[in-house]
Amino acid sequence: MKLRKREYGNCNLIGKNVEKMRKEKGINQKDFIARLQILGVDVNPTSYSKLEGQIRIATDKEVYAIAKALNVSIEELFIAK
Repeated sequence: MKLRKREYGNCNLIGKNVEKMRKEKGINQKDFIARLQILGVDVNPTSYSKLEGQIRIATDKEVYAIAKALNVSIEELFIAK
């Protein structure tokens, strides 16, 4: 598993949890991005990485699709575990 090169930012609340949940489910970023694209979220790897790193804002459409792709409730994305 790759280690994060940069510190987490503060532009969104869910990035760190999304990264943790995605890794716990054994999904790599490339496959997860493909799932998001199937759900109608057009995101490139750099932009997605910035979302996980909390360097950019997550849109409502992204939050909805991420929860769906991870098979969790939207609320769970905001709860630190």
